[in-house]
Amino acid sequence: MLIATLIAADQLEKGELSSAADRLAAAGGQIARIGNIIDGKAADIYFDGDLAASRAALGEGSAAIDFAVQPTENREKKLLISDMDSTMITVECIDELADYAGIKDQIAAITERAMLGELDFEEALRGRVSLLAGLDLSAIDRCLAEKVNLMPGAQILVQTMAARGAETILVSGGFTRFANPVAKAIGFHRAEANILAEADGQLTGALDGPVVDGQRKAELLRQSAQSNGLSLDQCLAVGDGANDIPMIAIAGMGVAYHAKPKAAAAADAAIAHNDLTALLYIQGIGSGDWATS
Repeated sequence: MLIATLIAADQLEKGELSSAADRLAAAGGQIARIGNIIDGKAADIYFDGDLAASRAALGEGSAAIDFAVQPTENREKKLLISDMDSTMITVECIDELADYAGIKDQIAAITERAMLGELDFEEALRGRVSLLAGLDLSAIDRCLAEKVNLMPGAQILVQTMAARGAETILVSGGFTRFANPVAKAIGFHRAEANILAEADGQLTGALDGPVVDGQRKAELLRQSAQSNGLSLDQCLAVGDGANDIPMIAIAGMGVAYHAKPKAAAAADAAIAHNDLTALLYIQGIGSGDWATS
């Protein structure tokens, strides 16, 4: 049995739900039950059918509706691993930090190409960090205070899953100087990111330790699942860029959030119209069961 979850950006109409069920049936699905509309915007369709064909059929819809199709088993996940920049926060920290060095446009152009998968991630990261050599460390605190904002729904998603017993991990190709305070603010259990090298109150333009890249993100997911006695099917991974693809691809539910094309294509579900609370609806958790700060 499969579940198709529809989440509207605004209101989910019964006609839209019926249309989705018709498209699933046309793709060979046998509809067992259509659930009630929850919170005025989300609903489930239970059916037997082909997973890939069903996703393709729902992808033909043109309305501002996000969807996910998944097996009924292990629907509610017990581990969440998430990217940070442009996923849990609204900005790319390295771009905003570069603004204080007067080179934001130069850095941002490289970041965009790296997230699109057009550049080697580690090479692009080390190149951008080298351009920040000599920047005063106070710029990091200013950047955190002035430019880093949490993504809508981030706290509700993470705190709700944690309250229901899930392990929550923030993993970033960015920097611990940002990831640690962001993880604390949102409510993640722990965070892993790259370490900016410092000397005499300034950035040196180098990194300390190995780079947290796409392969490291996937490795961390595997290790964390194993240490918690979980299968990968019980894990949810979310990100927006090409360096998130390795963890998105192996998680039981890999979600691309307002993502670059390659990441969206690799994901089980692509959220383009809603905030991060869509990931709770995908797990069958309506607003009545959300944690509040």
